[in-house]
Amino acid sequence: MSRPPLQNSSTNTPNQSQAASLRRLRRISHLLDNAIPIPGTKYRIGLDPILGLIPGGGDLVGSIFAGYVVFKSAQMGVPQETLVKMAANIVLDTVAGTVPVAGDLLDVAWKANVKNLELLDAHLGSPETVGKKADWLFVAALLLGLMLIVGGVIFLSVMLFGWLFQVFTGR
Repeated sequence: MSRPPLQNSSTNTPNQSQAASLRRLRRISHLLDNAIPIPGTKYRIGLDPILGLIPGGGDLVGSIFAGYVVFKSAQMGVPQETLVKMAANIVLDTVAGTVPVAGDLLDVAWKANVKNLELLDAHLGSPETVGKKADWLFVAALLLGLMLIVGGVIFLSVMLFGWLFQVFTGR
């Protein structure tokens, strides 16, 4: 069974299915990075830095949603170079998020999901990226690598937190 094309063949404009996916990705990005206005300021935060306050699991949940954005972007025909940039944004966000408080403050400013949507928008608006779609083996390897890096970083941060707890409490 062959899949229908995600983009019009002569242009880089999204079809109806792709447009629905793009709306979904925008909602996810908004929820994770900009859903909550900070009263009295023009700044907004999302659930991602709030989830990051939960030791270990919070960053994992945020990374799963961010990985979904990369996966859907690959389905939309984003080239390998752009997918690598998206994954790097997620890794930086996750690594920084493991540093208590300071990492969450960086997470508020970095907004990896917004950056990844900007990369996706640039791809969809650029006619020279037509035909540069990443192959699925690369996408699978990239997502697996992303999961391993995120999981490893979270594991190490939980282990470090446990060790520090033991050192300071003597337990």
